[in-house]
Amino acid sequence: MGVVVVSGGTNGMGRAFALGRAERGDRVLVLGRNRERGEALADGAITFVPVDLSSVAETRQVVEHILTEYQVVDALTLFANAVAPRRIVTSEGLERTFALYYLSRYLLSFGLREALDRATAPVIVNIAGVGVTKGGVRWADPQLASGYSAVTAQLQAGRANDLLGVGFTQQSGSRARYVLYHPGFTKSGDRSALPLVVRGLLAALSVAARPVADSVAPIHQFLDTPPAAPLTAVDRNKRLPASFPTLDPQNAERLMDLTEKLLN
Repeated sequence: MGVVVVSGGTNGMGRAFALGRAERGDRVLVLGRNRERGEALADGAITFVPVDLSSVAETRQVVEHILTEYQVVDALTLFANAVAPRRIVTSEGLERTFALYYLSRYLLSFGLREALDRATAPVIVNIAGVGVTKGGVRWADPQLASGYSAVTAQLQAGRANDLLGVGFTQQSGSRARYVLYHPGFTKSGDRSALPLVVRGLLAALSVAARPVADSVAPIHQFLDTPPAAPLTAVDRNKRLPASFPTLDPQNAERLMDLTEKLLN
């Protein structure tokens, strides 16, 4: 039995994964904004921790809360994401997709390393889009002040998460194994914020989408038997080489520097 943190665990794949870990006997901390969904999950094995992960301040606060309450964290799983059809700027002046999908994962990964390193076999699983080569970090305009679209924002944050895995293994000094995992298109998530046309398109595509259980199964395996390598990248069932274009070490170092400047 271990302590497993699940960001974005109130619906979709995150919810299914949290329930699966609880069934396996783990103590599960679900981080999310939707109180109704989160409190419906909470029971003896699952604790709901309300937090808006698009807020740097709230994410830092939840990191401190976890470190205070739990000496050991065995696994961190990162699911939190939301598609924004229009550009939204948070109260901290950050483009919301970048803040939620990437910055929260950076803060949780580096912030919880102390507790992770006390575990016997710590692992971080970042569920994003590794294996996709489209998009990239807009180095001169990471907040997408110009040329915003939901797709552009998702692709930028996805490529940033690829580099986060590399940057964490380069700079953290942590014992935790870092896994970048792309589950492929899955019948999962809340689409209510999307335009009707987009929801209709996704509904049509869902016919060929993977069931949630199939997409979540490998994540359980990563926790039960963490990989030997410090960094593992898996696109559905295919393991990617360290030389994969989106895992460039120099770009990872550049992003870690950029991220620190944004956060300070």
